Amino acid sequence: MSRYKGIKSKIVHSDLNPVFHLQTKECDAKELSPHLIKLARRSGQLNLSGRGLGTAPEKIWEINDLDEAEIRLLDVKLDRDSDGDRWWEHEPLHHLDLSSNSLTKISSKIQNLSTLTTLNLQDNGLESLPCEIGNLQSLTKLNVNYNKLTDIPNEFFQLRELKSLAISHNFLESLSSDGIGDLIMLENLEVSHNKLTVVPPGVGFLTRLKQLSMSHNDISDLPPDIGNLRVLQVLDLSYNKLTTLPPLGELRKLEMLYLQHNLLSSTPDLVGCACLKEAHFSDNSIKDVQPEVLENLPHLKVLNLRDNKLDALPDEVSSLRALIRLDLANNTLTTLPSSLGLLPHLQALQVEGNPLRGVRNDIIRCGTVRLLRYLRERWQSEGNTIEGEDEHGPLPGGAPDQSANGFPDRYNMLRGGKILSLANKSLATVPAEVFEEAKAVDVYSVDVSRNIISEVPSGLFSLGQTLKELNLASNRLTAIPSSLGLSCPNLTFLDLQKNFIETLPEELSSLNSLRELIIAFNKMKSIPSCVKDLPSLEILIARDNQITDVDLTILNGPKFLATLDLSNNDIHVVPPELGLLEKLRCLELSGNPFRVPRHSVLSKGTPAILSYLRDRIPH
Repeated sequence: MSRYKGIKSKIVHSDLNPVFHLQTKECDAKELSPHLIKLARRSGQLNLSGRGLGTAPEKIWEINDLDEAEIRLLDVKLDRDSDGDRWWEHEPLHHLDLSSNSLTKISSKIQNLSTLTTLNLQDNGLESLPCEIGNLQSLTKLNVNYNKLTDIPNEFFQLRELKSLAISHNFLESLSSDGIGDLIMLENLEVSHNKLTVVPPGVGFLTRLKQLSMSHNDISDLPPDIGNLRVLQVLDLSYNKLTTLPPLGELRKLEMLYLQHNLLSSTPDLVGCACLKEAHFSDNSIKDVQPEVLENLPHLKVLNLRDNKLDALPDEVSSLRALIRLDLANNTLTTLPSSLGLLPHLQALQVEGNPLRGVRNDIIRCGTVRLLRYLRERWQSEGNTIEGEDEHGPLPGGAPDQSANGFPDRYNMLRGGKILSLANKSLATVPAEVFEEAKAVDVYSVDVSRNIISEVPSGLFSLGQTLKELNLASNRLTAIPSSLGLSCPNLTFLDLQKNFIETLPEELSSLNSLRELIIAFNKMKSIPSCVKDLPSLEILIARDNQITDVDLTILNGPKFLATLDLSNNDIHVVPPELGLLEKLRCLELSGNPFRVPRHSVLSKGTPAILSYLRDRIPH
């Protein structure tokens, strides 16, 4: 017994260093070491993210000034080789990151950091912001996502230089109608995952706004002033309680529209939104789609209408010539318009969950290609004639006006909107002089799809930085030259589907503006590694390849990935961590040999799939 008592005595009286201990102000202050202060004064940037801080070290608020001890240690020598702290080289703090800590308040002394341009307070426990934050007149970017804010002080709206404001995942019930309109330089506003019930009319004064995200709130009405946002590109009002919407035709620059999970009974008036590329209306109560809306969306690529009450789809759907994805699953459709088969770029057509009478179930189960072929055949059997047809089906419309040598001249390219269209002409190559003509009129879009080209024409690279859209689909390409990424750095759209490509060169990672990459129907066995370094990528269509695994190290790279199509590949395992891609709004995995998730989960749509995957992550 005495032996055990001795051991117990040693345990009780020994100097333990517990794993869990109370974080005091003194401990917090030590996180801001002299070395960090020195680096911050040299670079103007201070990063204290993820250090478990309960309070912000007081020294932060005085970091631009020297205290008495520091003055005594000043190195006033003019020797360039000296390693001392030369005060004349100090950079005032302009970037402060206090994210991912346990801060509950911010000192009013923050007003001392008048040179701040970027302030990151994300992922803390802040319940309020100090009024003095309004004195940071140089601030251009503020992130207070994932906190406990219930309101914003009126002084906050004095930040007239603010360009990016992120206050999602808080408890805000309202925004000052007058105040929000004073942030006239704002370009990006994120207030998702709050408790807002209305959109303040003052938002209409934010005429520089490009992105507006107000999803996951309780908003039931949208003010007509929303039409004043003439340069708005992304509007996210998903997961709200909207029943009607004002006409959105004045949003002429709008490219992405997210309205899923609302209470809409009809699609909004989008006549005038000629730049719209994606429209998401799933999980509403929409009964019909206005034909005039479909006729005025020439660049629409994604239309999601699943989980609504549609009983018919107008023939005008054939006007959506750029459409790539159409989701009509889980509606009350009894028939499909034959004109759907005329859409030349349609790759994914979801119709399961509808009481279709005119299409056999075995045709639907065979997938999009078989279904479109059936619709084209039905279109022809109805006595319609089609002027152009290739192995991918008949194509409506005639060839564009051309010059005597068979290629469009400058006049026709200008008249066509600075677009060089050479699709479906049985071309094996394109002469360099054609691209020289295109360069002379600043052509931004080139379409050489549905030809027999085996190598990317070298003359294409002469378009350089003006080229933004490139369609090389349905050719005989086996490789993409590495020079494409270097010669045409401003590409936003690249379509390489239906070729014989096995991989993509690493040099394509230099395409920093690329938003949409289509590599479907090729011979790829893995997701190209260059995808990891495409910061602007939003849409990746990689269906119908030979991909064997879902590489999350690659897919975690693009931070804005919203659409991912990996259907009809050879994927045996779906990693649960795929459910953590928070921007993902459309995920297609059908047609792979994995056992989980089961088809019953896949048929419920992307939110259900992502939720299922997250629930399978080991804790």
